[in-house]
Amino acid sequence: MDLTSRLTALKGVGEKREKLYQKLGINCIGDLLEHYPRGYLDLTGSLAIKDASDEHPCAVRATVTQKGATHPVRRGLTVTKVRATDMERDLLITFFNAKYTVDALEIGREYIFYGDFIRRLTGGEMNSPVVISAEESGFLPQYPLTEGLSSKMVSAQMKAALEGCQSRIKETLSTEIMQKYGLCSKAEAICGIHFPVDQAELEKAKKRLVFEEFLAFSLGMSLTKGRVREESGNAFANLSTEEFIRSLGFELTGAQKRVIEECKKDMCSAVPMSRLIQGDVGSGKTAVAAACMYFAAKNGFQSAMMAPTEVLAAQHKTTLEKMFAPFGIKVGLLTGSMKASEKAAVKSQIESGEIAIVTGTHALIQEDVAFKSLGLIITDEQHRFGVRQRMALGKKGNAPHTIVMSATPIPRTLAFVLYGDLDVSVLDEMPKNRIPVKTYLVGPELSQRALGFVRNFAKEGKQSYIVCPLIERTEDSLPLEAAADLAEQIAGQELVDCNVDLLHGRMKPAEKERVMNAFAENRLQVLVSTTVIEVGVDVPNAVCMVIENADRFGLSQLHQLRGRVGRGTEQSYCILISGSKSAETKRRLEVIAKTTDGFKVAEEDLKLRGPGDFFGYRQSGLPMLKMADMMTDIKLLELAKKACSEILEEDPRLSKPENAALSRNIQKLLEETAM
Repeated sequence: MDLTSRLTALKGVGEKREKLYQKLGINCIGDLLEHYPRGYLDLTGSLAIKDASDEHPCAVRATVTQKGATHPVRRGLTVTKVRATDMERDLLITFFNAKYTVDALEIGREYIFYGDFIRRLTGGEMNSPVVISAEESGFLPQYPLTEGLSSKMVSAQMKAALEGCQSRIKETLSTEIMQKYGLCSKAEAICGIHFPVDQAELEKAKKRLVFEEFLAFSLGMSLTKGRVREESGNAFANLSTEEFIRSLGFELTGAQKRVIEECKKDMCSAVPMSRLIQGDVGSGKTAVAAACMYFAAKNGFQSAMMAPTEVLAAQHKTTLEKMFAPFGIKVGLLTGSMKASEKAAVKSQIESGEIAIVTGTHALIQEDVAFKSLGLIITDEQHRFGVRQRMALGKKGNAPHTIVMSATPIPRTLAFVLYGDLDVSVLDEMPKNRIPVKTYLVGPELSQRALGFVRNFAKEGKQSYIVCPLIERTEDSLPLEAAADLAEQIAGQELVDCNVDLLHGRMKPAEKERVMNAFAENRLQVLVSTTVIEVGVDVPNAVCMVIENADRFGLSQLHQLRGRVGRGTEQSYCILISGSKSAETKRRLEVIAKTTDGFKVAEEDLKLRGPGDFFGYRQSGLPMLKMADMMTDIKLLELAKKACSEILEEDPRLSKPENAALSRNIQKLLEETAM
């Protein structure tokens, strides 16, 4: 048995169980050893019943004295009562649908019961605790699971895998790095993370594994950046963009002017630009991108702008057409839902160079899309694309310059991990005429009052959004507002005098476009929507947003939604409606109510939700770090970045024998991350 052996080499794993492991991405012994616990049951201090706490889960030691009969409560649910004692106090344990667990208990034998404890006069009660042999000690690992696997099963197979393969675990770090940064060996770390005997061993194992993950990703990003720097692209002539900037009809902020100059300087170099433009909602990224596209067009090159949704791609096309019309620069649109004949016509004009600027979705990276002279690519809302996708677009030209834009402010730790291969420009100044949106957090009892607010704005000729977490209500989602139901209700009742329509992601593109155009042209006063309007929709006359069940959204997502109002010269409002009784949820939503600073919102969101769910959906291009946490492990991230610089200074291509295993690690991480 070795690290590449199938899981069936382990006792207790047949074809059926192997398939369950494969659902978790575990295909061999090596994968199993890197399936780290999500937490531990702390058995280092099992308690007597009288000392058990009812404030948090705990381990109680007691001897089974009686097992009751199993009774059906309703279809699919059985209950069994078990009594235990520690000779001083009694414990009543209730098991639900746990026949095998109860059958395995022996009367007269001592066990450790781990779970929530309920204090009673004569002792206590527990419901469905984890049952552990009294001989167990230390920390009991709890693993990420799929139906059909239990942590007990995984632990047994993990022990067998370690017994058979511990000596085969290869070291990936040099002795020098391990000594300098106080790290244990890889084999020690793998054993210690699965079965630590105490907290010190657990911390030692975690430090090594977290450091290695951060180091591998830091090196991967640095090497990716290095490869871009080695390419030779198109050096633009430093032509003036003043005539374009004057034609915009508004004054650029100092930050916008600075970032345009940073981009122009990059584009005048033969080394392809690779730059992130990051700014809060409304900071003016589109104007900066447009100035860069104008600069490319004046130099005789085409630009392509990729957006995550067809609604946003179409809106970019409309906006850019207006900007470039005075200069005779043709703008095109390419999306997946366009008719075959329309696509063919646009592709032909892109290939001939007739279209100088094209906006679109993933349709832009299809193999049959060819450019005459692609010199600049821009990806909007970059967090929705992996690096490979922007690289696929980049292959359409001769090492074109690249701008990626994010309207979601990103804390610096996460920005490093996401965009370590890019130079960063920050639009840290808002246009002078932007008035901060006033935000209020209210309970469901004020929903009718919020609709009255919307009705009053409609009478004044102003528009409003109402956002819901769902499209349609289902049996499982009865407490949640659904856009389709709410739109129908308010159009016939509360807002009967207003023009109300519905927008959601399942609508056909043509229907979405019809609704959005009607709203943009003020033929609709109220738009009931899901988060499809989260990014890019720009209607200056919209001054009010009501967000139903606001607790169902992440803070950064709420900030993005709020950014759809306050785009004109009028005071705008955002009303967050939440019926949650949780103090934590209320505290979280109050962050949005108290600040309009997207970077502060993002920092808080990352603390509360973690990087994986930071954007409200699984991050595309986010490294699948198994152990590291970008908020709590920031010191190790800094150490790993330092080690990264030291290693690359000595071995820029990781070609030395001592770095071979580390190089393989990096490749694996980048592949898993879809980089």
